[in-house]
Amino acid sequence: MIATVQGSMRERLIEAANELFYAQGLRAVSVDKVIERAGTTKVTFYRHFQSKDDLIVAYLESRAALERDGVDAAIAYGKGDVDVSLGLMADHTGAAACSPGFRGCPFINAAAEYPDPDSAVRKLVDAHRDWWTSAFERLVAPLGLADPAAIADDLMLLRDGIMVAGYLGEPTRVAASFLRSCQAVIRCAPRASAG
Repeated sequence: MIATVQGSMRERLIEAANELFYAQGLRAVSVDKVIERAGTTKVTFYRHFQSKDDLIVAYLESRAALERDGVDAAIAYGKGDVDVSLGLMADHTGAAACSPGFRGCPFINAAAEYPDPDSAVRKLVDAHRDWWTSAFERLVAPLGLADPAAIADDLMLLRDGIMVAGYLGEPTRVAASFLRSCQAVIRCAPRASAG
């Protein structure tokens, strides 16, 4: 029972951080604000996290897990039909961009606040971006492209763009634009030679 209570308090702290960090920024939110939102104490906070950066990493890990589950589900649902999978990804991102409080990609935002490539936060951001690129490679694998890694890089650039455009631009138009752009990149990609 104690482990469950401790686990739930850790989750409450991460959920409080999720709300505050995403809405206000990583550096703008103090540990005290997170503690207050979670309804706990500093002693309890430091029982679960050694520092604010450790909490930020935990927050980003929870966001990464959600994204990965969604992307993996879209790829699986498409069963090799890239347009179906991309359509699901576009619809989801478009819906997120139109939701109240959308502030773009939490990983792009974190990278802007943590420019040091050796920080734990930036390393997690880089690892998640690497995961996204590998997911795009898995997505286009059935197409027999000559250079799937290059196309995955192009799709990653478009993914970054939809996250920024959804925040700064017209969110209702981003899903269709993302889908058209991805389809154009894939259509223009050279196929692997049969020989």
